[in-house]
Amino acid sequence: MKKQQTKSEPTTSAPAPAKQTKPYVNYKKREENRQLPTERVLELLKRWMPKQWELAEVVGKWIWIRFQEEPVEQVRAELSQLGFHWNNVRKCWQHPCGQFGAGSPKEPREKYQSYFAADHQKPNTNNGPARPAEPVTA
Repeated sequence: MKKQQTKSEPTTSAPAPAKQTKPYVNYKKREENRQLPTERVLELLKRWMPKQWELAEVVGKWIWIRFQEEPVEQVRAELSQLGFHWNNVRKCWQHPCGQFGAGSPKEPREKYQSYFAADHQKPNTNNGPARPAEPVTA
């Protein structure tokens, strides 16, 4: 026999889970950022994402970033906003730095010079503080 619920008895349903929102990416600005030259992308990475800058490898004119573990969603969104995309074949985040191509099954480091940005820092030769880079706008 089913018991009827009266108005004074509370219901036992669980509360609705809080809706998770994904970090915002302005895709128009992202496409503009994909046109930035290599040095400018490295400057922005160093200023706004220094941990990722330390991992940045320049391959030809492109920038690659490999992580030991998948980065958190906020970091992925920030990389995307800056113009990076995930390359599932090479398992890294890549920025074309305005140099778009069809891609190649061959290893690009066999054709192009590559180096890690952190290993090739340019010394600050002026006497005053370095001029700050403009922030990445969302």
